[in-house]
Amino acid sequence: MKLYSDRITSTSLRRSLIGAAVLALCSGSALAIDPFVIKDIRVEGIQRTEAGTVFSYLPVRVGETFNDDKSVTAIKALYATGFFKDVKLEKDGQVLVVLVEERPAIAKVDFTGTKEFEKDTLVKALKDIGVGEAKIFDKASVDRAEQELKRQYLSHGLYGVKVITTVTPIERNRVNITFAVDEGDVAKIKEINIVGNKVFSDKELKDQLALNTGGWFSWYTKANQYSKTKLTGDIESLKSFYLNRGYIEMNIESTQVSITPDKKDIYITVNITEGEKYSVSDIKFEGETFGREDELRQLVLLKKGATYSGELLTATNKLISDRLGTFGYAFANVNANPDIDREKRQVAFTFFIDPGKRAYVRHMNIAGNTSTRDEVIRREFRQFESSWYDANKIKLSRDRVDRLGYFKDVTIDTPEAQGTSDQVDVNLTVTEKPTGNFQIGGAFSQSEKFSFQAAIQQANFAGSGTTVGLELNTSKYSRTISFSQTDPYYTDDGVSRGYELYLRTQQPPAANIGYYTIKQHGGRISYGVPFSEVDTVFFGIGLERSMITTDATSPTRFREYVNTINGTTSGIGTASTNAVPLTMAWARDSRDSALTPTVGRYQRANLEIDVVGQQKYYRAVYEHQWYKPLYQKVTLALKGEIDYGHGLGNSSYPVFKNFYGGGIGSVRGYLSSTLGAVDYTYGDALGGASRLIGNAELQLPFPGSGQDRSLRWFGFLDGGQVYQEGQKMRASELRYSTGLGISWISPVGPLKLSYAKPLNAKTGDRLERFQFQMGSGF
Repeated sequence: MKLYSDRITSTSLRRSLIGAAVLALCSGSALAIDPFVIKDIRVEGIQRTEAGTVFSYLPVRVGETFNDDKSVTAIKALYATGFFKDVKLEKDGQVLVVLVEERPAIAKVDFTGTKEFEKDTLVKALKDIGVGEAKIFDKASVDRAEQELKRQYLSHGLYGVKVITTVTPIERNRVNITFAVDEGDVAKIKEINIVGNKVFSDKELKDQLALNTGGWFSWYTKANQYSKTKLTGDIESLKSFYLNRGYIEMNIESTQVSITPDKKDIYITVNITEGEKYSVSDIKFEGETFGREDELRQLVLLKKGATYSGELLTATNKLISDRLGTFGYAFANVNANPDIDREKRQVAFTFFIDPGKRAYVRHMNIAGNTSTRDEVIRREFRQFESSWYDANKIKLSRDRVDRLGYFKDVTIDTPEAQGTSDQVDVNLTVTEKPTGNFQIGGAFSQSEKFSFQAAIQQANFAGSGTTVGLELNTSKYSRTISFSQTDPYYTDDGVSRGYELYLRTQQPPAANIGYYTIKQHGGRISYGVPFSEVDTVFFGIGLERSMITTDATSPTRFREYVNTINGTTSGIGTASTNAVPLTMAWARDSRDSALTPTVGRYQRANLEIDVVGQQKYYRAVYEHQWYKPLYQKVTLALKGEIDYGHGLGNSSYPVFKNFYGGGIGSVRGYLSSTLGAVDYTYGDALGGASRLIGNAELQLPFPGSGQDRSLRWFGFLDGGQVYQEGQKMRASELRYSTGLGISWISPVGPLKLSYAKPLNAKTGDRLERFQFQMGSGF
């Protein structure tokens, strides 16, 4: 039981401590009180905070002598936590009593009336500034959150936004915070004026701006909604437009943005001074060129007598820096100083080259590979640790890793190693994508009726880089059972090995009237030998047995083949042949990515020949893909393919080795596999022994996808045709189509959709305007 005298002492001590704290804070001195040794510490008043948390911040411990100085320090320490709005210290005998009053905690943050932003986005943004669930309630932080909300809306052109904040106390000293938002109407750009331009028209300059007064797609792009960030970017675009055309002294004098009183219309005025147009008079070099001035001069894109271009100047600086980087100078600094002659309207440039110290690579670091083993990535590196820094080898390393096809994104950076002046670390970061694919299900279509399919494929099995596949597809017209495996590093020096075992049965689709059955079973094994960083040569051998069964309705070409094999005249029955195909191939891949290339080439030449089997033939394929970036994220993709097959000696070309055309991958807009000759009896497509295909695509990022290259749309122009054995390939017989499409690297594989318009379809051609395909890379 506490004595009366103790209570008086406690009260007096509390007043003394408060006074001591005030005096200590104001004057740095404290009142003298009788010190005492702390036998225990008790915390009172806490509801959510653990007592241990208070003890952890309290700068005094049991057994210490408590005095005025420690009381001031303790009160300041507890206030500094931000957890409490009142702190008191009392003495109960030899027990120090800490009495606190907690600040309320935020139990929930909610929004009403928000349409422009997702609620989850707003919750995260406000939590970053201190207003979120489980955070300590602070009126100042809530006020800042309200202002941040308004700022976000203003950046989206909603200048009439109103925000009302409600704080509702609930049990256990907590509060709910609700932001009621009245978004108002979106302010639209009514007019953009450019003042001071004489050389270029208003239309030419406004075409350089991301902001505009609205158009067909403004509902999606929101280009007619004012944004300070977009305006800043547009100003830089205007400057670049003039600088790239020789106007080196062009200047943006001022910009004015005004809004009508009803906050619905925005007017933008940009005042510019164009200056004069300059040409390049001379190019000089100063600094350390290592005796390679002639070599570096070849990298200069600005030419004497030509119009000055800021874009070419920037590109030249980068080319010279990158070239020095191949010699190990990772920190090379290249600056081009202009010498302007205003009378002659000419400008001379002196490139000052400071290579800095030659750098070594200290560590090659890998991050982001959650399933792929380090060794699978590291074996693609061409830059090595403890060797000279080489910018070309670093870029090649990045490209080789990206070409594996295992990652959604591959980035690389080369920061300076801490504590050194001549070393860098190479950090390669990858974003894994699903490389395994398991499908099981059924489908019903007009041509195939009911089908069942199950397929398992793992392109990066257990993170080892080995591709393993098991496929089972069955429908009324086709069946496939196959197992395959490919090890890209069967040997340490990069020799690959792949093999496949398969059983295939094929019948004509429902669109064909004639009947036949083709059954093939066999296997193959192949090896790939790299001869350079981008070139690989393949050698392989297979064993295959083919059986063709025909009846009276079968296409004439198939019955003729049965006659040839069986030595009959009816053409009806089953013909079996054995083949031992030898394959030789060459592939060159210099693309920056296997799935979403933007630059580089892919070439493939393949020869399949059988001189041992019953039907002697050869089959040659050549494919060439070419990618070039045209503007920012716009890529031009071209593909050409020529295929040719022929029988050897007295043998005819096997019909089951025919090429087919039409559909995605060849000529879109025409029904898959229907181009070329048809059976004159029923009009069934026969394919052919040779094929000519050409494709052109203009690939653009999908609006709103940002840096994501996995979702793109494209316009295309296709051309192609299939020819019979011995038939001359004639360009006049090509079929053409054009259209639009979308490609998406989906979680289950590449997906491509297209809508095509055939340009020169002939009578009898089978058309199919909308088509889709999974697994196509081009």
